Amino acid sequence: MGIEQELINIASQRETFLTVGIFDGVHAGHRYLIKRLNQQAQERGLLSCAVTFSSHPQSVLQPHTRLPWLSSLQDRIKSLRELGTALVVVLSFTPEVAQLNAREFVTLLKKYLKMNGLMIGPDFALGKEREGDANLLGSLGQEMAFSIEIIPPFTVNGEVVSSSLIRQTLAQGDMMKVKRLMGRYFTLSAKVISTDKRGQTLGFPTANLNIKPEQALPNNGVYGTITRVNNKQFAAATNIGARPTFGDAEKIVETHLLDYEGDLYGKELEVKFIRRLRDEKRFASPEELKIQIEEDVEKVRVLAARELK
Repeated sequence: MGIEQELINIASQRETFLTVGIFDGVHAGHRYLIKRLNQQAQERGLLSCAVTFSSHPQSVLQPHTRLPWLSSLQDRIKSLRELGTALVVVLSFTPEVAQLNAREFVTLLKKYLKMNGLMIGPDFALGKEREGDANLLGSLGQEMAFSIEIIPPFTVNGEVVSSSLIRQTLAQGDMMKVKRLMGRYFTLSAKVISTDKRGQTLGFPTANLNIKPEQALPNNGVYGTITRVNNKQFAAATNIGARPTFGDAEKIVETHLLDYEGDLYGKELEVKFIRRLRDEKRFASPEELKIQIEEDVEKVRVLAARELK
C-alpha cells in the first residue's frame, strides 16, 4: 500500500495543526512540542495531529546500519495519545516515500490531512535529501496557505534533548539522567517467555523477558525497577547481561518481582527502570551470588518504598 492510499484511509474531516517526526521515546523535548501543538490547535479551532512512521527512515536510507529503538510503535502511539493529540497518523516509510520531494510530501499533507499549520523544530527537514528545511517550508507555506511555527530546542541542564543523546545515556546506565531527558522513567514492555529455574534454586525466581533485538537497553548490570503485571505494581530487581557466574553467553533481561506469588509465564510485564544498582559481575560460586542478590533486593525495597508511596 502506497502512502497516498494510507492517507486516503485516514483522511481528516477537519483542518489540522500538525507536526511530523519519529518521536522515538516520546522524550521531554517531544512532550514540550506536543503540548504546544495541542494548545495552539485548540486556540485556533484546529485538530491537533502528529504524523509518525512505522519504521525509522534510517532503516530505509541506510539499511546496513542498526539503530536501536527507545520505544515500540505501540508505545509511541499510546504516549502521543495520552498527551492529548487528537489524531495520530502512522505512515510507512518506504523507498518510494524517501524519493518524495518536500513539495510533494506537503501537498499530500494538505490534501488528505487538511494541514492548516505545521509546527517544527529548528533543525527539522523533510523530503528527498532533507531539502524541506524551515526556509523552504516557509516559502511553501506562503504559497499553499499553511502557517509554520518553529519552536526552540528543548534543553535539560544545557544539553539539547534528543533520542540519540538518550540512547548514549542509556548505554551508560545513568537512569536518573535518562529520566530527566525523557521526562519519565525508561520503561520496557515485554512478555515473559520463561521463568528461570536457576534463580528459583537460589530463592529468587526470575522472569525472562522476550526483548526484540532492535530494542535499546540500559548497560549491562542490575537495576532497581518497578514492574507492573495485571495492573499491579511490584518492586523488582532486574538484571541485564549474560549471567557470567553460570558461564552463559546470550544477553538476557530477567526480573525478580519482590513479594509476587503466581506464574508469570506468558504475561505482559512493564518494567520501569529507577536506578542502576551495580555492574554485572562474575561470582566464585552460586552461594556468593545469592548473598549479593539478597543485598540487591534490600536496596530495591528502599528504592521502591519511595517510588510506590
